[in-house]
Amino acid sequence: MNTIRMGIVGAGSIGELTAIDLSRHPNVDLVAVADANEKRCLQLAARLDVPHAFATAGDLFAAELDAVYIAVPNAMHATLAKQALNTGLHVMLEKPFALNLEEARSVADTASRTGNTLIVGMNQRFERNVQRARALVAEGALGEVYHAKAFWRRRSGIPRIGSWFTDRASAGGGALLDIGVHMLDACLFVLDNFRPLSVSGATYTRLGNRGIGDGTWGSSEREHRHFDVDDFTTALIRLEGGVTLSLDASWALHQQDANDQEILLYGDEAGASVYAHRHYRFGAQGEYHIIEGAREGAIAYAHCNRAQHFVNVLLGEEQPAVTVEQALTVQSILDAIYVSAQTCQEVRL
Repeated sequence: MNTIRMGIVGAGSIGELTAIDLSRHPNVDLVAVADANEKRCLQLAARLDVPHAFATAGDLFAAELDAVYIAVPNAMHATLAKQALNTGLHVMLEKPFALNLEEARSVADTASRTGNTLIVGMNQRFERNVQRARALVAEGALGEVYHAKAFWRRRSGIPRIGSWFTDRASAGGGALLDIGVHMLDACLFVLDNFRPLSVSGATYTRLGNRGIGDGTWGSSEREHRHFDVDDFTTALIRLEGGVTLSLDASWALHQQDANDQEILLYGDEAGASVYAHRHYRFGAQGEYHIIEGAREGAIAYAHCNRAQHFVNVLLGEEQPAVTVEQALTVQSILDAIYVSAQTCQEVRL
């Protein structure tokens, strides 16, 4: 397979950005795009010189394709992913995996039965400093990492109040499933620990439901009058080996910074700020060092791009960075956070 014939399902903002990334791979031929919104669909097809534009995913799946990227409202993930896999297509699926673990497992089972490649597109794993941090943790540069804080907190970043993002039936959840999933996945990846033991979580809907915190991301229509998802979620996750992970995700929150995104690692030899690529440790004489641009860790994926990675996996040039088993684990933690929030009890996994 020297050329991958790709289809794009979903011509929204993230679909467009990922289609552009795919188009830059020398072995990709963008054949078709599908979206129920005719205007968006035709605009994306014209921008990237895609020959075929369809109103439905089913029509696209019937075209002569090798693989598809699916970027649609969360409630449609499982159905369309299984349909594509059963058609014989390889699939890169936008996060979150599905609305819940049961749905995610049904997609995983379909991929296993058909033998087609399934990758959940977790883009933060490919960020350069995330890759560096993973390598440094693996080398033992921080000693034994026993705690991590992962957070993505926006002050005013709801992806269009009234869009499908803020409707529970379409999205399944709010800030946690939109940006919290990225930080959870990236942190587990850096720690190389996908073995959760228990979860305690709390969710809040305090600003978005009052029309506060609207953001500019996305192109989805504002078609819902209600706001019934979380605009802030916090959780404590216990992992095997005595490691704990604190997770925060907010779309709208009273805070100093407009956007606050980081993973902090606490080891018994040193600490680190992952995205800032900064390390902290005591010196030989007891003095304390804050090291900017600390020692480089190995970069496993020089392209730093999930779309490029997906194509390289299909070409046999790279092994999947996001395994189905890892994606299922992330989904199980997301589910547990919501259950814990509803019951006010710890959930054991």
